[in-house]
Amino acid sequence: MTAILSGPAAPLTCFAKAKKAVSFQDKQYHFLGRGVLFDPSLSSVIPRSSAYGRMTMKRKSNLIPRRPLSPVMEWQDCSSVIEAEVPCSVAYECYSNKELIPQWMPFISSVKVLKDKPDVSRWSLKYEVFGRDVELSWLARNMQPIPNQKIHWRSLEGLSNRGAVRFYPSGPSSCRIELTVSYEVPEILSPIASALKPFVEALLLRGLNKFAEFAREYQKKVPQS
Repeated sequence: MTAILSGPAAPLTCFAKAKKAVSFQDKQYHFLGRGVLFDPSLSSVIPRSSAYGRMTMKRKSNLIPRRPLSPVMEWQDCSSVIEAEVPCSVAYECYSNKELIPQWMPFISSVKVLKDKPDVSRWSLKYEVFGRDVELSWLARNMQPIPNQKIHWRSLEGLSNRGAVRFYPSGPSSCRIELTVSYEVPEILSPIASALKPFVEALLLRGLNKFAEFAREYQKKVPQS
């Protein structure tokens, strides 16, 4: 077997004969000179630290460094249903006035409709949740409604959420109102996420009951055609 070595200190040199075979971990290597080994199985020249020292071979790790995992945000779906003693048309009209929602929904502190975009509104939430003062805000767009049947929306920025309120006739002067809300649990409330859903659903129910009273008073004040 012949191996050819080249280096900066000497011209090409041919070794017509391997000097001595040495076994390293069941592999045969041949000394070609001081500090150089030849591996027949790989047809390559392997340097070693010294003629009598122990050769060490370093392998590159095939492991790919793991990127830190991003926290997975939890979404929760909440809903509440009530019966209201007003027709669907009255309930729909009352709920369509978004800026009046803080009057009956306990955790909503303000709703402002954008003047240049009447289907977009800015919402603010301010409430004490399990001893913590929570303040959140978001921009929401109303999707295409179904008159007297459905109002629905989704957030554009801020607190991620979406929801819908549906109106079902249950008599000539009454209706069933179903409110569903889905939201991404804010980071500040993630430690109590498991207790958050029943807490929010209780608030929604409380708000709907106040809305039913609000709609009844509205019906008394506004003549119906």
